[in-house]
Amino acid sequence: MTRVIDDGNNGGHGATSGRLARAADAVRWETRSVGRAARAVVRGPGRERDLLVQSLKTALAALLAWLVAQVWLGDPMALMAPWVALVLVQATVYSSLVTGARQFAAICVGALVASGAQAVTDDTTGAIALSVPVLVLLSNWPRFGDQGIYAATTAVFTIASGTVSAEAVGHRLGQAALGAVIGVAVNALVLPPVHLRDVRENLAALAREAGEVLHAVAGDLREGEWDAQTAVGRLNAAKRLQDRLDALRSARGWSRESMRLTSGVLRRLHRAPSQALPSEDEDERLGRITGHVTALTRSLAVAADEERSPAAPDPEVLRSYGKLLELLGDSCRAESDRLLGEEGSADPLLDERTDAAMRDLHTRLQEGLTQEAGRDAARTAVLGTLVLQAENLWTDLAPDARGR
Repeated sequence: MTRVIDDGNNGGHGATSGRLARAADAVRWETRSVGRAARAVVRGPGRERDLLVQSLKTALAALLAWLVAQVWLGDPMALMAPWVALVLVQATVYSSLVTGARQFAAICVGALVASGAQAVTDDTTGAIALSVPVLVLLSNWPRFGDQGIYAATTAVFTIASGTVSAEAVGHRLGQAALGAVIGVAVNALVLPPVHLRDVRENLAALAREAGEVLHAVAGDLREGEWDAQTAVGRLNAAKRLQDRLDALRSARGWSRESMRLTSGVLRRLHRAPSQALPSEDEDERLGRITGHVTALTRSLAVAADEERSPAAPDPEVLRSYGKLLELLGDSCRAESDRLLGEEGSADPLLDERTDAAMRDLHTRLQEGLTQEAGRDAARTAVLGTLVLQAENLWTDLAPDARGR
């Protein structure tokens, strides 16, 4: 294993290089993510295409609201309608209705308070100073949810426009209602969002990305290119799996909510997948796998850090460990294929030859652990931790492996 040693002269340079490496690693990760999303949109139905459709629906709702308010009705205050419609194309029909009700209530309060403040002060600055602090405080009222801030912004917009008469306020409220109706109608009738697919795809993506991290670590260990900087980069990649796990939990919630207020007819309009969702036990299992991968990369990072680990395992043993991680990464990828229902996908852990290879590697690691125990207790502790974490990962990837 290559070790990175920083002394007092190159400490600052090393820290700068480390930050640049982490920044470059983050940029590469994001670039790959964007590329995968673009390819997924072109490839076929999926979470990425759903996001594109929802974005286009949002633009459509705003355009329709503007055409109805400005072109058809000729209202000089037509801006309010597309503004409200733009916000109300939410991730589910239910959330559109709830958000619409809260936002309309906030806009009504903002317009009325602004008109009252203008009538009392008869001055633009005084009206803003009187109304905005009260409305910003009121925006924290839980009944408004995250829409409370629209009370204050409506007040500023109303007062700054200089038209606070009863007729003008009525126009604004009417336009807000019009935008709300159009936004909710577009969301409910044009490919209504039903998020059944998101859970399965986030589960598959979590398994695939965990496999990518394991393959990257395995490649470093096999080629002997393992040092403190590389280890930190792989640890950061493993930590980013938590973002995907959070997205999975969010998708599970959205899948429940998207079934509310969407009749069978609306669901057929969206042609949502009829395949049953994976059990929530799968969420927990993939969550444990994510935790094992993160713990494993953290242990390797500690082993590569000379200031924290007194002795790293033997390079030959680490190369064997890298082969084991590569097989576990293959299993993660196969798990991803299984979740997506792709034909011809087989779990490598169920393949006899792969299973035999994993048993052989596991035996070699145990022999290395026995050899290290007779020479260096510190190395024994590090290697023992790595073997235990690989066993935990193996167990959750293949429940039948438990007890081997």
